[in-house]
Amino acid sequence: MSHRDPRSFGARKRAGWGMDLYRNTRRSRLAGVCAGIADYWDVAHWVVRLLFIAAFLFTGTLALWAYLAGWLLLAPRPRGSIPGEGVDEPSPQRPMEYDERRHDYRPQHPFRYSESASVRLERAQERLDAALRRVEDMERHVTSRRYQLNKAFSRL
Repeated sequence: MSHRDPRSFGARKRAGWGMDLYRNTRRSRLAGVCAGIADYWDVAHWVVRLLFIAAFLFTGTLALWAYLAGWLLLAPRPRGSIPGEGVDEPSPQRPMEYDERRHDYRPQHPFRYSESASVRLERAQERLDAALRRVEDMERHVTSRRYQLNKAFSRL
């Protein structure tokens, strides 16, 4: 395989291994491995760093070897695609989920759960009630005497 082949090691590394998994060098302390994993899991960076320190205390050099492997296997995140900092451009292979608050799609994260069905139904009911009120207001306006008078004046 050549380095231009999309299935090559380097191409898959640059594409975030098809999971949008990169090192975050902008929020890094050392190489950005913990920050990149925190971005992928959508958790605070300090949590992953604390877990790494705990892993180092309990496993010793195994955690250091794992960090070095992450440093070598993960490419730096491309500019302009850091979640929460400007434009979020997930890789096309990353599964998407619908965000009902923003009425848009966002990348799925393993630790972000959608709201319960009862909350989503309540929000949908509120939107339907608001739409019904708008329709009632339009009907009230169209059947009013003022609308009829304005319509008669516009015909003149």
